Amino acid sequence: MLLAGALVAPGAAAAYETDQYLHRALPLADAVEPLNAEVNLALENIAARWRAGPDPRRFARAVYVELGGRHWVDRLERWAIRSPEIDKVEHYKRHSIYRGMSPFARRVGYLFGVGPTINVAGTRFGTDKLGHFISQGWKYHKRYLRNPTAEHAVRLGVRNEASIFGSPFTGSFSNADLVANYEGLRFYRSLFEDGIVGELPAIVEFTGAGARLRRPFDFRDHVNDYWDEALNPNRFDRLMSGPMLRRLATLCPEYEADPGLWVSSSDAELRERYSHLGMRDGRRYRLDQVCTARGPGSGGARANGRPGDRGGPGSEHPEERRNR
Repeated sequence: MLLAGALVAPGAAAAYETDQYLHRALPLADAVEPLNAEVNLALENIAARWRAGPDPRRFARAVYVELGGRHWVDRLERWAIRSPEIDKVEHYKRHSIYRGMSPFARRVGYLFGVGPTINVAGTRFGTDKLGHFISQGWKYHKRYLRNPTAEHAVRLGVRNEASIFGSPFTGSFSNADLVANYEGLRFYRSLFEDGIVGELPAIVEFTGAGARLRRPFDFRDHVNDYWDEALNPNRFDRLMSGPMLRRLATLCPEYEADPGLWVSSSDAELRERYSHLGMRDGRRYRLDQVCTARGPGSGGARANGRPGDRGGPGSEHPEERRNR
């Protein structure tokens, strides 16, 4: 299985996993403005050179090529990882929430790193979600154009999470990936459809053979707590479930110090909003559920037999730090 994963995913920078559990209380500057600026610059550049007339499908594909492209790591995602404008928490695969888990449990994820966490519009998520938003959103959009129902479009994401991008290769089914995929579909639709984002007009308007932007793109129209894998946890398979629950239990002291960091006030509304996406219930891996089930004060000392191994800031690798 590991060999198969390496063959289908040759990119050395690929990160199959993300971690919004560790270092959750570490302050992160909001990256929404530089990310908005990067997307709007791409849209402006496409519109400025547009000479193909009113062709929404072709324009949408140009957006995908400009911000995503045929790369293992999308252009926008790669820019966010490298840019000094984006504050981020770097995770190292041996010093993350997956620390101590066997290669047998983690499979392909064991071979690759853990993606950085960023803060966008007050929500923490892995930079991989930018790739899901742009590239998987584009694939959803192509399916939507063939059969304009959201249910038809989202089947692709469920199938991918249950196969090449998810459970068989990594042991986890990412609900947050499905949300980012779907919001990517909404982004592509909002390029030319009014009313996709509230009552706002479409972003792009064709003018003869050219095009112009009617309004700027804003990540705040798409990002919410369900992009965060600590608030909208993965569903882990039987090989990953036990090790993950034991590892999460080591973070109960952090949960007890500030429970509000670990639960979304919009959970019920978001679960209803995205009920059609095919998410698999992962709430047992949310820290309020883990720590309530174990009872007050039942942190890492009893979780794995190693007193003091909480997995929190005190156990960081020397290289593990916040990057600006």
